[in-house]
Amino acid sequence: MIEKNLDGLNSVLDKDFTLTHMTGYVQSRNEWLSEIESEGMKYYSAKKVKQEIKISGNEAVATLHHVVDARIWGSRNTWRLQQKVKLEKRNSQWIALNSVASTF
Repeated sequence: MIEKNLDGLNSVLDKDFTLTHMTGYVQSRNEWLSEIESEGMKYYSAKKVKQEIKISGNEAVATLHHVVDARIWGSRNTWRLQQKVKLEKRNSQWIALNSVASTF
C-alpha cells in the first residue's frame, strides 16, 4: 500500500476480496487498488503495534493492530487501525479473502 505495489497486492488478494472500512463502506479489490493507484487513498506509513494469527488447516484469521498515517479521500490523519483479515492457503500461498477495519 505504501509503495503502491499493485502487482504485489494483486498477487495476495482474492479476485473477490473486499475491504470493509471503519465507516462500514465495503470496497471491492478493484476499487481499492484504483484508489491507491490514483492516490485517492495514499498510505504514508504503518507501524505495527501487535498481531495475532490463528491458523486452522488452510484457513487463517489475522488480527493486526497498526498506527497508520494515510490520506483517505482528501483527509489525512493517523489512525489506530485494527484489521481482521480472513485468508485461505492456495498452492502454498496465503490469499486474503476480506479485511474488516475498525479502531482500537
